[in-house]
Amino acid sequence: MRRTPLFDPKNFPGLERYLNFFSSLAFSACLLATWESAGGSLLSGLYNGGPAAIVYGIILSTVGNLAIACSLAELASVHPTAGAQYHWSYFLAPRGRRFISFFQGWVTVFSWSALVCIAPYFIGTQIQGMVVLAHPEYKLVRWRGTLLMWAVAIVPIITNVFARRILRGIEYAAGIMHLVFLPVTIAVLVSLAPHNTDSFVWDTFVGGLSGWKDSGVVFSIGLLGVITPLAGVDRVIHMAEEVKNAKVVVPRSMIYGTLINGVLAFAYLIAVLYCMNGYAEALLSPTGYPIITIAYQATGSKSATYVLMAMGMLPGWIALFNGLASVTRLTWAFARDNGLPFSDFFARVDPTFKIPLRALFLVASCIFALSFIQIGSTAAFNAILSLSTLGLYISYLIPLILLVLKRLTAPQDIPHGAFTLGKWGLPMNLLAILFATYFVIFLPFLPTLPVTAENMNYAGPVLGLLHSKILPCSGWYTALHRVLDLRSFVCSLKLRRG
Repeated sequence: MRRTPLFDPKNFPGLERYLNFFSSLAFSACLLATWESAGGSLLSGLYNGGPAAIVYGIILSTVGNLAIACSLAELASVHPTAGAQYHWSYFLAPRGRRFISFFQGWVTVFSWSALVCIAPYFIGTQIQGMVVLAHPEYKLVRWRGTLLMWAVAIVPIITNVFARRILRGIEYAAGIMHLVFLPVTIAVLVSLAPHNTDSFVWDTFVGGLSGWKDSGVVFSIGLLGVITPLAGVDRVIHMAEEVKNAKVVVPRSMIYGTLINGVLAFAYLIAVLYCMNGYAEALLSPTGYPIITIAYQATGSKSATYVLMAMGMLPGWIALFNGLASVTRLTWAFARDNGLPFSDFFARVDPTFKIPLRALFLVASCIFALSFIQIGSTAAFNAILSLSTLGLYISYLIPLILLVLKRLTAPQDIPHGAFTLGKWGLPMNLLAILFATYFVIFLPFLPTLPVTAENMNYAGPVLGLLHSKILPCSGWYTALHRVLDLRSFVCSLKLRRG
């Protein structure tokens, strides 16, 4: 008996479009929370490469992610759907469409479900770090960090359920804080801290701390701290079915949001490096976060340090409100396409709250479940976060490679939307593929040599295990013949165009 297409509008009504350009741009800019998370991930660059790796790394990361955003924006202007990458891969693939879409969808959903844990983890453990600053005798205990993660996540979850309509106002408020708090933070650091020399910031390369000898490898591994804050250029795409005039608004929001965040992160990191006083002290900070020690070095006041940290944590926390909304829509779309176990259950839009409530609870459950890993091993939890970033860039690579193949073999079949790169399309796509491939190669690298169970980067092995063992054995891999069928995709596309 043939399955009824999942995209029956009578069974699965669409979402309400209520986001305009400015709220969408604020959504895109604040979701990345780049300068805020760059401070939290400063340890990676200080440990591998030092100031030079951080400065030139953020430039490289901005250019690379901007190229990816421009390339994906073309596809978003043609098919602005919540499913995004796996939908584009389906229509671009010359053969094996169902398998590619299924694989793509699992990578994207898994990556975003893990990546949404970053904000609760950073904020929760930074709160612990500030407790250590206030009370040096306090010992960092992982289970307390997990409880703080839950506390950080619970309010955004409740807001997504009961106050969906105020998300637009939250985006405006977050956008203002994202832009205003940065110059205030920089002004405080610059006015109070002694300044390092230009050569320290621009020319100092630190190698050998991690055990890696090759300077190029050290630099590339140190990029993790500046790649992760800019990863996620596709977040606003997954809200496309709630954006007015999505074919125009979503591509612009992606590009402007990435550019704004890259510039803000660059300015923030330059200020932090100029105001750093005591490299070893920051690197070995008992708080677990060099940025806390750097802020305390600059101000000499614990109260001022708490305020500076709060100005970085608050926009990052508000970004979680929108991050949950985005990942929920992605999960809902994949369930709507029959890609998840119990798809019919998770693909429902709640008629009262007007959101995919079951998909939201599934994503929230992932946050709470993954937080338990942090209790057993911080290294394992960090590997999950590294894996999520790795998976994201793989999810970008697949449609970009298929798009380039289509440009070379059948350019007349490529539809053009409201945003197009024109003659720069192929060069931009190739540049995006180059950067994404570079990031994918080095994200799974070991941060430290020699390798131990504690410092091992499990991102690569776990990703390989997930798709070579878990999916085939789960029973859902055998459902490829019926999952994501052509009728469902065609129906969904018609609904979205309407």
